[in-house]
Amino acid sequence: MNKCDQCIVRQLSALKALNKEQIIQLANSKSTQVIKKGEAIIEEGEVINGVFCIKDGIGKLSKLSANGRDQIVKLVKSGELLGQRSMISNEPANLSATAIADMEVCFIPKSEIIQFFNNNNQFSMNLMQSVCDDLKHADEHTVDMVQKTVKERLAEKLLYLSDTFGVNADQSLKVQLSREELAGMIGTATESCIRMLSEFKKSGLIELKGKLIFLKDIKGLKKEAS
Repeated sequence: MNKCDQCIVRQLSALKALNKEQIIQLANSKSTQVIKKGEAIIEEGEVINGVFCIKDGIGKLSKLSANGRDQIVKLVKSGELLGQRSMISNEPANLSATAIADMEVCFIPKSEIIQFFNNNNQFSMNLMQSVCDDLKHADEHTVDMVQKTVKERLAEKLLYLSDTFGVNADQSLKVQLSREELAGMIGTATESCIRMLSEFKKSGLIELKGKLIFLKDIKGLKKEAS
């Protein structure tokens, strides 16, 4: 198991502000676990007694709507922290976090995080910045859901998946979401998402092979997204 001081992922989060002594403290207190695809890291309503640092893999943050649909709020990747907002506010988690590809995460107990928060100004600023970024993302997501059509949201999300997570050697999107998950990201019924993907394929914007999605016309997708 890699030591925390050698972990490149640490440099991508609020943890980069920790000093040498605090890094040793972190290494001695954390535990590492593998989360298989489809397994939950955090359940909505759960009391979280610490934060999770994503070392590898991709997860989804989602909320179960009144009609039972899983509304995906955000995808998370290596270097991001989970649970910091619930920990700071002392409230149960308001979102679920589930692996959509096998993940490796490190759990850091609340007692350690609070110590770092109280004794390291830069760490506390970084952590609050992370929470603010999440709130900004939530605001933008809300506006998009109200002001943009399903077609615009789908085009925008396909471009986001390509820009954020990249493509495989065959140029297919690296993140392989089910049609239901993709529908959950854009806030529509699965049937509507499938129909819109079919329209994009007919227009030459994308190619579909099973779950794989290939973006064929980036310029055209940007036009649809705007």
